[in-house]
Amino acid sequence: MGSFRNGARAAAFQCILGLITCFVGAGGAAVAAVVHPLEIQALDSTVPDATISEVTSGTLDSHFTRSSVKEPASRGEVFWVRIHGPATSGNSAIPVLVVHSGIFHNLRVYAAGTGSTQPLPQAARMPAFAGARDTAFILPADRGTVYVRIAPPGAGYGVPRFAISTLDAFLSEGANRARMITLAFGALAAMAFGSLLIWIVLADRAFILYFSLFALQALYVAYFSGQGFEWPWLSAAVPLSHFTWNVLSALSGAAACLFVRDIADLRRFLPRNYTVFGWLAGAFVLLTFANLIKLIGYEDLVNNLGNILFLGSAVYTLVVAFVAWRHGSRAAGWFLLAWTLLEAFTIATTVRLLLNTGEEHDNVIYFGLPMSMVAAALLIALGIADRLRDQRRALTEAERHAQIDSLTGVLNRRSLIERLDAACLRARARGLPISLLFIDLDHFKEINDSFGHPAGDACLAAIIAPIQAELRQSDVIGRYGGEEFVVILSSADTAAAHPIAQRILERVASVRVAGFGEPIALTCSIGVATSDMLGVWGEHLIAQADAAVYAAKRSGRNRVQVAMPMAA
Repeated sequence: MGSFRNGARAAAFQCILGLITCFVGAGGAAVAAVVHPLEIQALDSTVPDATISEVTSGTLDSHFTRSSVKEPASRGEVFWVRIHGPATSGNSAIPVLVVHSGIFHNLRVYAAGTGSTQPLPQAARMPAFAGARDTAFILPADRGTVYVRIAPPGAGYGVPRFAISTLDAFLSEGANRARMITLAFGALAAMAFGSLLIWIVLADRAFILYFSLFALQALYVAYFSGQGFEWPWLSAAVPLSHFTWNVLSALSGAAACLFVRDIADLRRFLPRNYTVFGWLAGAFVLLTFANLIKLIGYEDLVNNLGNILFLGSAVYTLVVAFVAWRHGSRAAGWFLLAWTLLEAFTIATTVRLLLNTGEEHDNVIYFGLPMSMVAAALLIALGIADRLRDQRRALTEAERHAQIDSLTGVLNRRSLIERLDAACLRARARGLPISLLFIDLDHFKEINDSFGHPAGDACLAAIIAPIQAELRQSDVIGRYGGEEFVVILSSADTAAAHPIAQRILERVASVRVAGFGEPIALTCSIGVATSDMLGVWGEHLIAQADAAVYAAKRSGRNRVQVAMPMAA
């Protein structure tokens, strides 16, 4: 929503504010122009159709009486300004008159006392914010008075402002402005298109919304700063002037509404607000088309409605982002920081432009606002990354729960079979053996009948630690069903598997489960099946180990039985 007149939050990340301050300070040192006090008077409107020669010859000087320049009653009216400043003959630098005016103002500057109709040469010009332009006219080296002829546009920027400086200072300021806007535009565009590429791969909606928001932001800062009207391709929008950034502002507002409800996960945390932001996005789309109404004379109405919508939605966004953050959405917290930073600089910029104080070298406007946009884009990118990390962690946790038996904490049957198949594939590819231990708790039904099912559950959980104590890091244990467990021994033949099974048998026999009356003594029967002896793999090994367990139980329980190959 960089177009909610874009702004907001200098309160938390000191490093980002330090970065902005650094850029602002560097820019300010370079753009300080030599400004002299001026005496400015406007030609009385009662003088009809003053010619250029009449004005420049000085015959009408007595009619330049107004001490301040005000917007003429008719916007198409031509008016004259007489500017008297200090003589510049003692200065080696090239003196210029800087006129801060609208992009469509038609300006001509004439030397005083000559009666000439030949205007002074235009040295350079540079775009300024909000449809303005700074134009430098080279002054005569020995004269301190000039006349400015101004033909205002039919609409747009209001009253021009004037200052005397030097050509070097003017060009330096223009270069710094252009550099800052170009860097900001490039950074926003790069992050936007990077997000688009990630969206193509991941198909996560947050990335396409991020792209839409900051691509619009990049265009907005280019046009609102005026630099975009000077660039190839983008200069095609010159005839549209302020309609360009107004449309981009409204579209950016719509994109921001959709983005904030996605990144803050409002559907889960604040579902009603999720719906409200959808309606706000629709309102901004309507505002985009409402700019067409300005062409038939409802400009003030549309502007007022737009300002109310921008202001209300900006405050509402801050409140909702804060509440969502308090409800546990960390991504909303990142957005809150970015939005506050952006809104703070936007408000400061708007105040500067509305006050129209004549401070041409305002670092808040030319450096603070673009850098706040870039900082906001970085903060929001961090918020998306943080949300993706949370989603990955949640997904990993969900996958883990899907693989684990909730009672014992070991693999469930499905995951156990998957691990066995994978282990067999690796073992066969490397020419290594694999062994299985099928562990069955003895007299488990009697335990449940005598002590209750909670006691049975406690017994199942109690034997896991003793079993794991005899396993290697590469070995895997899972619950096959009921009181049955399977252990996968990677790279183990019969000679290695049998001692492990025997030690597990002894550890289980030493377990006593208390808390259900008399301590419960446990024993188990273990069947061992190995690929090197049987020549089978996967679930065939499980079947052989299961058969060996039944043989152990028939032989008296609490013993290890190795599955033997069938006689040919």
